[in-house]
Amino acid sequence: MRTTRVFTALAAAGLLALAGCGDGGGTTGGSGPGGIKPPKIDKLASLGAGEGQVNVVAWAGYVENGSTDPKVDWVSGFEKETGCKVNVKVAGTSDEMVTLMKTGDYDVVSASGDASLRLIYGGEVAPVNTDLVSNYKDVFDGLKLKQWNSVDQVAYGIPHGRGANVLMYRTDKVTPAPTSWSAVFDANSPYKGKVTAYDSPIYIADAALYLMKHQPDLGIKNPYALDDKQFAAAVDLLKKQNELIGEYWSDYTKEVQAFKSGNSVVGTAWQVIVNLAKADGAAVEAVLPSEGATGWSDTWMISAKARHPNCGYLWMNHIIAPEANAAVAEWFGEAPANKLSCDKTADKNHCTTFHAADEAYFDKVWFWSTPVEQCLDGRTEVKCKDYAAWTQAWTTIKG
Repeated sequence: MRTTRVFTALAAAGLLALAGCGDGGGTTGGSGPGGIKPPKIDKLASLGAGEGQVNVVAWAGYVENGSTDPKVDWVSGFEKETGCKVNVKVAGTSDEMVTLMKTGDYDVVSASGDASLRLIYGGEVAPVNTDLVSNYKDVFDGLKLKQWNSVDQVAYGIPHGRGANVLMYRTDKVTPAPTSWSAVFDANSPYKGKVTAYDSPIYIADAALYLMKHQPDLGIKNPYALDDKQFAAAVDLLKKQNELIGEYWSDYTKEVQAFKSGNSVVGTAWQVIVNLAKADGAAVEAVLPSEGATGWSDTWMISAKARHPNCGYLWMNHIIAPEANAAVAEWFGEAPANKLSCDKTADKNHCTTFHAADEAYFDKVWFWSTPVEQCLDGRTEVKCKDYAAWTQAWTTIKG
């Protein structure tokens, strides 16, 4: 039951709000734009006794102790086994997570790609000694040492899971079955008024991804790195798309109902939305279009000022253990990080449905990243539009 996330800009002063991306294969760790290096912070050398508690900042649905649903609990056993009481603060946005971690009151955070490198370059999180996280060895290689969770081949976090933003459509209304994002961007779409799109400035990247393939003369190499001309083209495409949109969605339950009722027949979605819509009787399917897609990947990171670092490490190891990672992946609606989790899910088709082991699938996914002036594609001769510009443009796009 994936929670809605709101992506807004909060540039770290002097640190450019840096963030990484998946790029059709995913780049490995490295310095950020301009060669900026993170502050020197030592990683934990060895594990000691637990401190009795761990303070966690997390997305809703990541830390369940049975209070939401008695059958959904991967916290109580951890507390009993380790003696580390889990105190969780649910955050609604990545900016809120960054702000909370700056207080020094929290030990670990489940950071998304638009927050993780802000925390790294801001000195808010420490490198992770993966030798102290025994379950790390079983994490899919496609999630290790990526640009959003590492720098210069140094891990700054433990991968949690991932997912793509797919194209969902009503099988009884949309024929032939779509294979391209042109189904939502073609100005002559026969589905005018019943197209839906994700209600967030980050959706501009979806338009940029489409233009990468359909207007190669624009020279877009990264949908989160747009100069003035590229950005204007993406905004113009979205303004034209606005004429096709019946409604924008941010609450996934409302999108399920819109597809069930037929008010929406084609648009961007998450796999968990597809599953819920099918379970609710809607005649829907989804596809990763030929152009690829945007997506998301989360990382457990430990505070550079952690007051309970041992319990923090114990928690990071626990949450990616096969059983716990399987449970959270099913509850939240995502591909688990631990490859052994696929044998532990209640739904034995879960990992197939969410493409957990399908690296060719995720090679086509550009993971959410924060746009900054220092172009994420490495260009230095131009400035790219930062997230503040994306936010302002989104208002004009929606009218």
